[in-house]
Amino acid sequence: MANQQLEKAIAMITDAFRTGGKLMVCGNGGSASDSAHIVGELVKGFLKKRPLPAEWAEELGGAPLQMGLPAMDLTAQGAAISAIVNDLGGECMYAQQVLAYGVPGDVLLGISTSGNARNVELAMHAARCKGVKCIALTGLGGGRLGKICDLLVESGETETYKVQEEHIRLYHELCARVEETFFEK
Repeated sequence: MANQQLEKAIAMITDAFRTGGKLMVCGNGGSASDSAHIVGELVKGFLKKRPLPAEWAEELGGAPLQMGLPAMDLTAQGAAISAIVNDLGGECMYAQQVLAYGVPGDVLLGISTSGNARNVELAMHAARCKGVKCIALTGLGGGRLGKICDLLVESGETETYKVQEEHIRLYHELCARVEETFFEK
């Protein structure tokens, strides 16, 4: 089942990038680290070299830059997060950012091993308000996120560390396949 779900997630993210949208990613604890990891794989080369157009390389003085894909880690916005948590509460830390950054055509990837992270759930509700599609990456069953997302990609596991191990495999495949779509071998 995860493979069919993953194929749909790849297509959804690829379609967003093709039409000028971006990917926003969030999660808590280990899933926050996964958010950063995913964004890192997409913003710069993962398995492929992503050369700049010749005129850009010249303009940039030969700096070793690469083409990137528009992905944003909502867990990394320290000043915004601390202001939101202080003024609005921790459950709002991602939803407020989605309301600020999200536009129709974007995708939100919410990661939660249980599928019940309240701040990720609220971010998905905010995404729906903004016309942003939602993918939930969860453990078996999907929890509350599985009920509100556009697409559920669920691990076959329920134990947190096992879910996280499967998530790494799933999102590495997702990143590799999305990258392959946009950059030559």
